[in-house]
Amino acid sequence: MAAAGGPVLWRRLLGLLPQGRLGLAALLGRLSDRLSLGRDRRSRRSSWLLLAPLLAPTVPQVTAPSFCVCPEGMHRFQWIRNLVPEFGVSSSHIRVLSSPTEFYELMKEQIKAAKQRVVVASLYLGTGLLEQELVDCIEETLERSLQASGPSDFRVSILLDFTRGSRGRNNSRTMLLPLLRRFPEQVRVSLFHTPNLRGLLKCLIPERFNETIGLQHIKVYLFDDNVILSGANLSDSYFTNRQDRYVFLQDSPEIADFFTELVDAIGDVSLQLQSDDTVQMMEGMVHPYQGDKTAYCEVANRRVMEVINAARTRQELHMQTFHGRRSEGDPLLPQQDPSAGGDQKPEPDTWIYPLIQMKPFGIQIDERVTETLLTEAERGARIYLTTGYFNLTQAYMDLVLGTRAQYQILLASPEVNGFFGAKGVAGAIPAAYVYIEHQFYSEVCCLGQQDRVQLLEYSRNGWTFHAKGLWLYLAGSSLPCLTLIGSPNFGYRSVHRDLEAQVAIVTENRDLQQQLHQEQEQLYLKSGIVSSSTFEQPTRYVKLWVKLVTPLIKNFF
Repeated sequence: MAAAGGPVLWRRLLGLLPQGRLGLAALLGRLSDRLSLGRDRRSRRSSWLLLAPLLAPTVPQVTAPSFCVCPEGMHRFQWIRNLVPEFGVSSSHIRVLSSPTEFYELMKEQIKAAKQRVVVASLYLGTGLLEQELVDCIEETLERSLQASGPSDFRVSILLDFTRGSRGRNNSRTMLLPLLRRFPEQVRVSLFHTPNLRGLLKCLIPERFNETIGLQHIKVYLFDDNVILSGANLSDSYFTNRQDRYVFLQDSPEIADFFTELVDAIGDVSLQLQSDDTVQMMEGMVHPYQGDKTAYCEVANRRVMEVINAARTRQELHMQTFHGRRSEGDPLLPQQDPSAGGDQKPEPDTWIYPLIQMKPFGIQIDERVTETLLTEAERGARIYLTTGYFNLTQAYMDLVLGTRAQYQILLASPEVNGFFGAKGVAGAIPAAYVYIEHQFYSEVCCLGQQDRVQLLEYSRNGWTFHAKGLWLYLAGSSLPCLTLIGSPNFGYRSVHRDLEAQVAIVTENRDLQQQLHQEQEQLYLKSGIVSSSTFEQPTRYVKLWVKLVTPLIKNFF
C-alpha cells in the first residue's frame, strides 16, 4: 500500500475532477505517469540493462481536439481526420466475421478471385498444411494471371517480421521461396527488422528472445479492392481454434490503396527476401541494423508519413469536391432515392480512420487517438476493451482508473493464453499475466472502482484467445457507435516497440452497430467476472520468482 500511495492519491484526486475536457485532470494524470515512470526506471537499474528498451527520443505530446457533436448532423469523432485520412463508406460494404474458420475460408476465396493484387501484412506465416494451402492458392492465382492474354499486372506483396519469420529451419521464408523462384517479377517478400536490435544486443540475444525487442505486428489482408482487417496471424491455430476479431471491407478502393501504399512503404525500409534465401536492402536504402539508426528511422518516418499525408490530401479534396457539387445541385451526384438503379453508390453512413503506431519511427497516432477516446468518454458511456495479453501501459491504466466511463475489460484466462503449456521460460508467461491482472484488480478495489471498472476472463475449452480492440457505447445508447480493430494490444510493446495498425470504425448505421454489438456480446458471453476469489484458485498461483522477475521484463511481452 505504501509503495502505491503516490499514484493512488493522484488518481483519487483525478476522479474528483471534471473530465469534460483535457484540462487540470489530464495534467494530474500526466504528473502521475511521470512519478510512476521514474519509480519504474529506478527499479530496473540492474544487470537487465542489456535488455533495456532502445527507444527513439520521446515525441512531444500533442493533444487531439476533443470530440463534439458536429454541425449538419456530422458524427462526433471527426476530429480524428485532423491526424489521418477519413474514408467514408456505406455500411453495406462492411461485414463483421466471427470465427477463425470463416476468416480462413474467406481468405482462400478472396485470393482465388483476385485479379490485380494480393497484399499481405502479418507477423509471420506458419509452416503447416493449412498455411501451405494458402500459399497454393496464391500460386494458382499467379499461374492463372500468366495464362491471360497480354502482359500480366497481377502482383503479390507480402510483409512479415524478420526475426519471427526466420525462426527455425522451416519457417515463413522457406514457405515463400517457391513463389519467389517461380514468379520473381510478380512476388515481393519484405522482412521488417527493427532498428533497435543491433550491435552487441543482436549478437547476444538468442532466437525467439530477440523477438522481444521489436516486431512488425501489423495484420492486413488485401485482395484487389477488398480488405480484411484483423489481429490474427497466418498460422493454423488462427484458422481453427484461436479466437480473434475480423472485419471485411468490400469494394473499398481508397482504403485498399491506402493499405497497399502503407505496406509498400514499410516494405521499402525492410530487408528483401531473395530466391536463394538471402536478404538485402533496396539500393540506396539505409540498413536497419548495420546503418545509422537515426538516419534509418528518419527515412522510415518520412516514407510512412508520406503515405498518410498523401491519403489525407486526396480524401480532403474528394470531400471538398463532393460537397461543393452537392451544394450546387449537380445532377451527376448519387441520389438518395432507394429505388434508383445502376452502379451509383449510396452516401456514406460509416467512416474509417487508419490509426498507425510506430514509436521507433516517432509515429504515435494510434496512441494519441486511443488516449483521447478514453479521456473524453463521458459519464454513462460504456467501453468494452479486450486484449489477449493484459499488460496495459501506465497511461492507459491511469485513464481507465481516473475517468468516468464504465469499463468492462476482457482478457485471457491462463488456460486460453497462447503461452499456456509452453516449454521453458515462456511457460511462466501466463502466470506473469495473472500477476499483472491481480495488481490491477487490487488497485481497482483500493480506489473503490469495482462498480465502474470490471475485469472478465475469457474461457473456452480447447481454444486460445487473441482478440483485441474496443467498442464504445455513448451514454444512453444500447449499441456501439465506434470500434477499434486491428493489431495493438494496448500494452507497452504495442505503444513503444512494435509496428502496429488498427482502424477506428465510426458508424451511424443501426444494422452495422448491431453487428458490432453482437460481436462484442459473443466474446463476452464466454467469460466470467473476476473477483478476489479468482486469485485464490490453484490455477492462479504465481511463484515467487515470477513475481520478482515480472516488473523487470513486463515491457518485453
